Amino acid sequence: MPSKTCDTELLRRAEYHCAAHHPRDWVEDTGAEVAFSGRSNVGKSSAVNAITGRKGLARTSKTPGRTQQIIFFNLDETRRLVDLPGYGYAKVPVQLQQHWEKTVRRYLEERVSLRALILPVDCRREPTVLDWQLLKWCAASQLPVHVLLTKSDKLGHGKSLQALRQTRESLATMPLVSVQLFSATRNVGVTEARERIVDLLSGQGNGRKPA
Repeated sequence: MPSKTCDTELLRRAEYHCAAHHPRDWVEDTGAEVAFSGRSNVGKSSAVNAITGRKGLARTSKTPGRTQQIIFFNLDETRRLVDLPGYGYAKVPVQLQQHWEKTVRRYLEERVSLRALILPVDCRREPTVLDWQLLKWCAASQLPVHVLLTKSDKLGHGKSLQALRQTRESLATMPLVSVQLFSATRNVGVTEARERIVDLLSGQGNGRKPA
């Protein structure tokens, strides 16, 4: 059996494939993929870059919510990572917010190749109303969610563990949800996140099984 180190090297092969604004432009719905989604400015792009070890793979911006397309990254011929648009940025027009909700909900509910969702949440904040909405969509679709408590380096050791415990307690009633501490800046939890994603891509670790 391959070692975890060998397995997680798969993520370092991530290459940009395409950006899709409409469902008709999505990559063919075959194989397996894990998607990242989260509120703007929680460090989603930084998490993608840290986990893949590819600085600049996912664009970071000082203007959260700027990227409103679904970005597909190929890992190999059958497996992908997907970067969903950030949400909750106040300056995004209502029409664009509605487009996000309609498109992302359709993606989460209908995408056969989707195995799990990675949800970055700022460890200094409670999950927002939109975070809970996303979690409920995933629960309705029996889609596993792995929560990254990002920016954990901003808290001391004790406070970060307290945030982890509180988040686990608040999400205890949500099925198929796991939580970990994460910091792209200090490389906290990167290995754990990589291993979890590889398990989910392979259909292990409670990942949604192929239809």
